[in-house]
Amino acid sequence: MLNVQEKIIQGKTSLGIELGSTRIKTVLITDNFQTIATGNYDWENQLIDGIWTYSLEDVWKGVQESYRSMVDDVYDKYDVQLKTIGSIGFSAMMHGYLAFDKYDQLLTPFRTWRNGITEDAERILTQLFSYNIPQRWSIAHLYQALLNKESHIQEIDFFTTLAGYVHWQLTGEKVLGIGDASGMFPINVEKKDYNYEMIEKFDQQVAEYQVPWNLKAILPKILLAGANAGYLTEAGARLIDPSGNLASGIPFCPPEGDAGTGMVATNSVAKKTGNVSAGTSAFAMIVLEHDLHQVYPEIDLVTTPMGDLVAMVHTNNCTSEINSWMRLFKEVIDVTGSNVSMDELYTKTFLHTFEADLDAGGLLSYGYHSGENITKIAEGRPLFVRSPESSFTLANFMRMHIFSAFGAMKMGMDILLNEKVVIEQIVGHGGIFKTPEVAQRVLSSVVKSPVTVLENAGEGGAWGMALLASYLIRQQENQSLAAFLEQDVFANNEGVTIEATTEENQGFDAFMERYEAGLSIEQAALQFFK
Repeated sequence: MLNVQEKIIQGKTSLGIELGSTRIKTVLITDNFQTIATGNYDWENQLIDGIWTYSLEDVWKGVQESYRSMVDDVYDKYDVQLKTIGSIGFSAMMHGYLAFDKYDQLLTPFRTWRNGITEDAERILTQLFSYNIPQRWSIAHLYQALLNKESHIQEIDFFTTLAGYVHWQLTGEKVLGIGDASGMFPINVEKKDYNYEMIEKFDQQVAEYQVPWNLKAILPKILLAGANAGYLTEAGARLIDPSGNLASGIPFCPPEGDAGTGMVATNSVAKKTGNVSAGTSAFAMIVLEHDLHQVYPEIDLVTTPMGDLVAMVHTNNCTSEINSWMRLFKEVIDVTGSNVSMDELYTKTFLHTFEADLDAGGLLSYGYHSGENITKIAEGRPLFVRSPESSFTLANFMRMHIFSAFGAMKMGMDILLNEKVVIEQIVGHGGIFKTPEVAQRVLSSVVKSPVTVLENAGEGGAWGMALLASYLIRQQENQSLAAFLEQDVFANNEGVTIEATTEENQGFDAFMERYEAGLSIEQAALQFFK
C-alpha cells in the first residue's frame, strides 16, 4: 500500500477514460499496469427527432462524475488526494458525426454510430471508392448531410468523433489516433494516413455543392500509438476536475476508438490475432496479413492503433435484449418478495444454459433494439418466436438469447472464414463473458476456433486506453505496441482458453439455420410495428 501511495503522489500512473454506449469508465493504473482505482458513470443515448444522440452537457457531466468517483476510490483505498497523473488517454465509441463551425460551435446534435440514416451515402461512397463505407462511418454522415442539403454543411470547419472532440477540448489539439480515424475515412495502411486518392475523389464528387471547404482541411490529424498528442490545458483540467485539484500539463496519448482499446486490452494488435467485444453492440476484430479479395458490405476495414489493417465485423445489437429480459425476471422476483441480486440472476440463468438443448430447443429470437446492417434490418424490433412444438424451457430460452446475441456476427465471420483468413488467437471481453464458459463456448462456435478470456480484460476499453497512455511514457526505444503488450503487460497473463465441442458447434449451426431463414419474420415486424 505504501508503494502504491508513493506512485500516486509521484505521478507514476496512467489514466484511461472511455465513453461507452451505456457507461463512462475511468481506470487508473500504476507503472506495472495494474488497476488501482476505477470510476463509473451510467448514461443512455436519447432518440430525438429520429436521431440517436447524447448531449455535450451529458458528455462533460459523465466525464466529471466518472473521474470524481475514481478520485474518491483513490482516497478511500490509499488516503491520497489525487493531484497529478503521469499520462492520460481518452477513448469513446467509434464513428458518428460531430461537426463544428469556425467558432467551435456544434452545428447539429451528435449523431452516434447507432443511427442507420445514411443508406444512400453508404451505397454511393462504397461504389465511388470500391471500398466498404458503412452507415456508421463519419464520412457517410457527412455525405448524407450533403445529399440532404442540410443548411449546416456550408459552415463546417472541423468534424471528428466523440473521442476526438473530448481530446480537443482538453488539449486544444485536433488530432485522432489512427484506429479511431479509420472509422471516419479509409486509411492508406502503407503510409499510415488517410487515403488521399479517395479524398480527392470525394472532393470531386461534392464539387456541385460548392462547399467552402475541402475534406482534408476539416479532418483531424492522424497520430499513431506512442506519439505525444498534446498536454492538458488549465481549462481542460477544470473540465475533467472542477474541484481544481488536477494539475495541468499532463501529456496525452492519441485519442482512440473503443475498437482500438479492445484490441489493446486483449493483446490483439499483432497479425493473425483477434478479439470480440460484446456489450450493447458487438464487434469482432481480426488483424489481417493481407487485404481481402473483394469488397464486402458486412466487413469494415479499419486499423489497429499502429495502423495495421483489421477486418471488423460490427453488429449494432448484442446484449440489450438479454438485459431487458433480466429486468423483467428481476421484477417477477421482487413481486414475489424474494431477494436475488442482478449479478446472481445473470450468473445462475447463464449457468442454467448447460441444461439446455444444444440447438436451444427450436426457439428463435432477434434482439434488435436498433437496425442491423449485416442482416439488412433497418430499425429495431426485438422479437421472440416459437412453434407449439418448441421446447420452451428457461435453459433453452437463455441459450437462445445468447446464441442470438452473436447471430449477426456469425454471418459476418463466415465471410472471413471463407476468405481463408488465418486466426491464431481470439480473445473475448465484455460483460457477457463474466459468467465462466457460457458465452465463451458460444463464441467458439461462432469463430470456429478456441476462445480465450483474460483476467485483466475485465476492465475493458478504459484499461486498454490506460495502457495506451502508459505506452506513451514507458515504451522502450523503438519498441512496437505489440512487443510492449506481449513483453511488458501480458507476459504472465495466459487467461482461460476454451473450445466448443463438435456437438456444440452442430447445435449452434442448427440455430443459425433458423436465424437466417427467419429474417423474413423480422422484416414483417418492421411493417406491423410502425
